[in-house]
Amino acid sequence: MTETAGKAAFEIVKGVREILTLTEAEVEENLDLQELLDGLEDGFRGLELGEVQSPFRPELTVPGEGFSLAMSAWRPGMQMCVKVVNVFDRNLDIGLPNHLAMINLFDPLTGATTCVMDGTYITGIRTAASAVLSARLLARPDARVATIVGAGVQAREHLRLLPLIRQFDRINICSLHFDDAERLASRDETARASADLEAAVRESDVVCLATHAAAPVIDPDWLKAGTHVSSVGYYPPEGELPRELARRHRLFVESLDAFEPVPIGCAELSTADPTKSTTLGAVAVDQRAGRRDDTEITVYKAMGIGMEDMVAANLAYRRALRDGVGGTMAW
Repeated sequence: MTETAGKAAFEIVKGVREILTLTEAEVEENLDLQELLDGLEDGFRGLELGEVQSPFRPELTVPGEGFSLAMSAWRPGMQMCVKVVNVFDRNLDIGLPNHLAMINLFDPLTGATTCVMDGTYITGIRTAASAVLSARLLARPDARVATIVGAGVQAREHLRLLPLIRQFDRINICSLHFDDAERLASRDETARASADLEAAVRESDVVCLATHAAAPVIDPDWLKAGTHVSSVGYYPPEGELPRELARRHRLFVESLDAFEPVPIGCAELSTADPTKSTTLGAVAVDQRAGRRDDTEITVYKAMGIGMEDMVAANLAYRRALRDGVGGTMAW
């Protein structure tokens, strides 16, 4: 039994238990982005090797309002992780995020709650990080131009993460609202807002789709040979990723669950052949499962899985414990 687990068990016997609490700001403060990318790569490797439990996510729907997902995961050596994320799009009209989440961590030896933390920041950053990790593993080593399609939370997190994987000369930002693209581009000296989406995509080595679009946002014919495309948007029934793109080119996913019927799976992959796809974990285990040559177009479609929350939450939890960050509540 670890020291932490032993302490938790002792406190339960006494009838007193202190649970660490972390606000959104404290979670962000204690989550290093390079460590997150590395941790996710190791997490995908563990998923591929059968070392991670990350089951289906049940969905609860409030008709006409939104839906709630429960996502859980565990890997030996980590705290068990359960996240509830609520997606209510009309929140944007009243100044709230459309994704709101809470994460609980539990001791794997006793089941005792060890931490309650905000999950909204983690949901955003781990989603972008999985897409950027796909670029780290699959984009050409000499990739120098990237385009982010979108200017919201996901686009912002992509812009923070992309410079960690390649030395990009330029990162184009394209949005339906040019003012939003300009504001986002002002955050990074290599970024610039572009009003011409087609031109931006045609010159890009990496294209990151990060929108809330209900229809495809790019034309597959715009892509030059050797481009890597990632997509994190989730808006059935069509979504931002052209289905033709997933059919025509090398497709990579977090898990083969992506091919299950909606809502477990991804609507944009409904016409893709799962037998011709590759998991990101397979690439993490053996790079030869990834890009085959410099002309191949690679496509990564994210759905979000509990393993990603587990990795991010455990990283934040461990650093917060180490540095004495956060509050406590008795239970």
